[in-house]
Amino acid sequence: MNASSSMNNAILQVEHLSMKFGGLVAIGDLSFQAKRGEITALIGPNGAGKTTVFNCITGFYKPSEGMITLNLRDGNNFLLERLPNHEIPARAKVARTFQNIRLFSGMTLLENLLVAQHNKLMKASGYTILGLFGYSGYRKASAESIELARHWLEKANLVDRADDPAGDLPYGAQRRLEIARAMCTGPELLCLDEPAAGLNPKESAALNALLMDIKDNTGTSILLIEHDMSVVMQISDHVVVLEYGRKISDGDPQSVRTDPRVIAAYLGVDDEEVETVLTEVGDEDVIEQLDAGPDSAHGPGTSSSYLAGPVTDTIGHSEGERVTVSKGASRAGQVDERAKAAASKAASPAAKSAAKSSAAKSSKAKPAAKAPSGRASGKTTGPAAGKRGGRK
Repeated sequence: MNASSSMNNAILQVEHLSMKFGGLVAIGDLSFQAKRGEITALIGPNGAGKTTVFNCITGFYKPSEGMITLNLRDGNNFLLERLPNHEIPARAKVARTFQNIRLFSGMTLLENLLVAQHNKLMKASGYTILGLFGYSGYRKASAESIELARHWLEKANLVDRADDPAGDLPYGAQRRLEIARAMCTGPELLCLDEPAAGLNPKESAALNALLMDIKDNTGTSILLIEHDMSVVMQISDHVVVLEYGRKISDGDPQSVRTDPRVIAAYLGVDDEEVETVLTEVGDEDVIEQLDAGPDSAHGPGTSSSYLAGPVTDTIGHSEGERVTVSKGASRAGQVDERAKAAASKAASPAAKSAAKSSAAKSSKAKPAAKAPSGRASGKTTGPAAGKRGGRK
C-alpha cells in the first residue's frame, strides 16, 4: 500500500453508535468517519452528545450499540468498544485531552512529559529497580524520553520553561502542554476535547499552529470537539455536526457552515428566524440540499444517522417508564419542516392553475351537447320524474 492510498483511508469508523443512560438516549444511531492525516471536528450545541462520543471512543463508556473501528498504519484493526480501557492508548494508539486541564501542576513541564512515557521506561527497566542502578538499557531509554520531551516542548514553544512547575504557566500554555504530553505517547489518533476553550485570539492562533504542525509533520490524525468556530473553520478538513445525539450535517467546513440546519441548531436560530435564514442562504437551493445525502468524499455513503427517524421517537422501558423528546425541540428538524412547507406552498399555485384550466375546458365542452327532449317540452321522465312525484 503506497502512502497516498494510506492517507485516503479512514483511521476511525463509527457505525450505528448508540449510548443510553436509562431512559436518556445521549447518542442515537451515529455513523461517521475520520480520515487518516486529517483534522476532523465534532461540533454541536451543548448537550448534543459530543463528549459522550469521545468517552465511547476512548473507553470511558462502553456503547449500548454500534461499532468503533480503528485502523492503524501497520494494518492492525481494533474494535475499540471491545478493548479494555487501558489497552486503547497502549495498543490502539489513541491519546486524549479533556475539557478541564489535568496536568500535574507541582511537577515541571519536562517531568509532565516524561510521565507520559512511563510505559517505555518501565519496560526498559525490566519492570524492576534496575533503573536505580544505572542499567544501560534504562539509561538509553531515559535519554530518548528526555529528547522526545524537549522536542515537543519546542513544538509547543515552551522549552524555555522546561524546569518551571506546570501550574505556573498561563492557561493557554497549559493547553499546549497537555497536547505535547499526549503526543509523547506516540498516538495515531489524537482526541482533543475543546482545546481552545477559554483562549484569547493570540493563544488560539498558537494552538492552531501547533495542531497544523502535528497534522503536517507527524501523520497523526486529529479528532476534536470545539465551540470556537474560528478554530474549526481554519484548521478542519472535515466537520460532523450533532444535535440531540443525532448527526444533522457531515462534510467540509464550507458546506457545513452554510447548512441551514447547522445555523438553526448550532447557532441557536429562533423559530421565527428560520424562514429568514432560508431566504438569506437561498431558498430554492436550500430546499434541494435538505434532501441530499452526506458528503461522499468524507462521510459514509449512506449514513444510518440520516435514516434514523425523528428525535421525537418514544423510548420504551420494561418497567413501564416512558421518556420522550418534546416535539419541535430539534432546531434542525424545524428547518426541515419549514423547507417542506415552502416547497408545498410553491407547488400549490401550479396545481390551482391546472385545476382552473381543466374547469374552463369542461365548461366550453358542455354547450356543444344537445339538450334532452324532455327538458325542451317542459316534461320530466325517468327516475327524476319519480322523485318529483314522491315529493308531492
